[in-house]
Amino acid sequence: MTELVTLEDVRAAAAALTGVVRRTPLEPSRDPSLDGVHLKCENLQRAGSFKIRGAYMRVSRLTDAERAQGVVAASAGNHAQGVALAATTLGIHSTVFMPAAAPLPKVAATKGYGADVILGGATVDDALEAAHRFAAETGATLIHPFDHRDIVAGQGTIALEILDQLPETATIVTAVGGGGLIAGIAAAAKELRPDIRIVGVQAAGAAAYPDSLAAGKPVRLEKMNTIADGIAVGRPGDVPFEIVDHLVDEIVTVTEEDISRALLSLLERNKLVVEPAGATAYAALLNYSVPYTGPTVAVISGGNIDPLLLMRLIGHGLAASGRFLRCNLRCPDRPGALASVLQLVGAYGGNIVDVFHQRSDPRLSIGEVSVDLSIETRGSEHATEIVAALRDAGYFLTVAGSSI
Repeated sequence: MTELVTLEDVRAAAAALTGVVRRTPLEPSRDPSLDGVHLKCENLQRAGSFKIRGAYMRVSRLTDAERAQGVVAASAGNHAQGVALAATTLGIHSTVFMPAAAPLPKVAATKGYGADVILGGATVDDALEAAHRFAAETGATLIHPFDHRDIVAGQGTIALEILDQLPETATIVTAVGGGGLIAGIAAAAKELRPDIRIVGVQAAGAAAYPDSLAAGKPVRLEKMNTIADGIAVGRPGDVPFEIVDHLVDEIVTVTEEDISRALLSLLERNKLVVEPAGATAYAALLNYSVPYTGPTVAVISGGNIDPLLLMRLIGHGLAASGRFLRCNLRCPDRPGALASVLQLVGAYGGNIVDVFHQRSDPRLSIGEVSVDLSIETRGSEHATEIVAALRDAGYFLTVAGSSI
């Protein structure tokens, strides 16, 4: 069994990180449905995520001989930026392997912090294998994204800040990928407050921990599929797994729709730009996967999001929350028929964004046309009202991605 990270280790990390990391704000959620929930805004941390904490702690403990050989890391973006910034701050050369599809802003930021970036492979696991080979060939020290005691201790400094900022915290909810973040938080928080509840959240399409915990050991996923690339990790780390198994109260999962809705809510209500992985803890509270009583903190773990992805996720979030309705209906092929449809939608307060009208679909009957509508609504109840009105008027209607 691996020796568990202790509160003493985390306090030592906090001392080492003084003057290096930001003490990020703890803000109350502005969503009225989440009374008592606070947000630990690590998206406002240096390099845009919590990763600088563990990365700097690990790199700062290298010997002079190790520093001379440089460091190497693998990451989809946040750990890459953390390692690059930490290494440059300490005057050490860094090389970072990133998946070929890593978001361009994360690649550019990593280069901007001083690292040599090498792209290749489809996943973080692929990049990690390449980083291991590079370390063996060059003598560079591998800075693992989550599977090292110094990494875990550095991430755990978040818990010290939370309990100082909100001593009465009853529950801490955080995203989980390889497990370094939640392991560090649990190691510190549970020793200070044994009664505190620690809950981890994974994307349903990349949830390695539930099966691993059931098996009693880290188990690799055969495949992953999620927009939350920052926590798309196929196998839990050995060091964090031991801590999670002993100290974490629960691991839950959220869907892609949950993540999109959470990201939109954080942007709209809390004025926070957050990446999908960073929104997962909040998503689990927003969809009631994590019942809570007493003050609860959701760790908003990162904000490094590609603007193009942000645009798509905002649209997806609007659709998931019922505020953007896409539907198809059939109506008679005669003058004024389409105008009647549009007038009906307008009468119920829907704002039509675009219309696609066609006669050539082979599924249509003679004298019938197909109409695709995109409609802005005031929410799911309003969307349901518009759909009901169209059906009551006799239109055959289907709604994209919905059971309405």
